[in-house]
Amino acid sequence: MEPGAPVEVPAAREIVPNVNAISKAVRDVGSRNIFVRFTTPAAALDQWSSFYSRFSAQSRQAHQEAFAPGAHYWKLWPELDVREDEAKVDKGRFAAFIPGTCDLHRMLQERGIDTLIISGTLTNCCCESTARDAMQLNYKVIFVSDANATFTDAEHNATLNNMCALFADVMSTQEVIDVLQRSAARTAPPLKLASGG
Repeated sequence: MEPGAPVEVPAAREIVPNVNAISKAVRDVGSRNIFVRFTTPAAALDQWSSFYSRFSAQSRQAHQEAFAPGAHYWKLWPELDVREDEAKVDKGRFAAFIPGTCDLHRMLQERGIDTLIISGTLTNCCCESTARDAMQLNYKVIFVSDANATFTDAEHNATLNNMCALFADVMSTQEVIDVLQRSAARTAPPLKLASGG
């Protein structure tokens, strides 16, 4: 999110108002937000060597340090509307459902959550990976077209096409808010995930 960050996505700053609007709508209907952040795995070089071996030694160390717990770039973007009582979940892979790297699936199952709204960055990496896995774990998935961001329109639109074809309902921020408001009186509303990359 931040200029000069290791994986800066300028368009991600532009979607923050939409992410915040969905977060508010989720709260307004009595559901919950979960904020997911990428965290360098404790034993990253051993546990995820296929990823980290792609970097030079200097780049590998910089990436690991940037996303270590408590590091500056590991923290959620300050302009995101994140409440103290809302869950923050760390994930050690791009997707938030890889066994042994994130506790999200157990949390959702314990709460009886069956529908997810996905927003964040990168559209075609963390967000798409999480959406694909969520659908295959039998969650209903809503992927927000104007509350996800990546480097180029082409990459973003390719993911939206993938989502429409197989993995999720694709909706705009306003469509999601409308669905939440209509469903509030009928059923338990869905949970929104905001992936920090």
